[in-house]
Amino acid sequence: MVPVNDGASPAPIDRSVLERMRSRFVGCRMFESVEIAEERKLSLRVELSSEYYPRDASVRFEIRWYRNDDLNIHYREERRDSVWQCRWDRHPNDHNSRDHFHPPPDASRPDAENARWPDDHRDVCRLVFDFVEERIETLWMDQ
Repeated sequence: MVPVNDGASPAPIDRSVLERMRSRFVGCRMFESVEIAEERKLSLRVELSSEYYPRDASVRFEIRWYRNDDLNIHYREERRDSVWQCRWDRHPNDHNSRDHFHPPPDASRPDAENARWPDDHRDVCRLVFDFVEERIETLWMDQ
């Protein structure tokens, strides 16, 4: 059993969901690469194309989807002098409700907010990508 406060689910990762996500994302212009990463914890690693961002940035998602529908989606922008990140989580924990969001810019635990995520991975991805599109629009408007 996984400790309740380590940010993971007690269930194993659902590789079939990660493979379905990968097959949907491959070929999308927004993504530079989409691969299932085997090191550390199994995850879907998605590198976003830098063409969508106004300043030189390396941007990626790391997605874990568990067999009990727990989830962890970590979005991270890295620039030469800064990091901007946030996280969508569903897992047992002692700091928030099972569904919660760690807001930008640092995705810290003390700032986590209770939330409610859809059950289906496609709906969660849609919600996350809508957030990212808004982020990209904001970055371009701030130029």
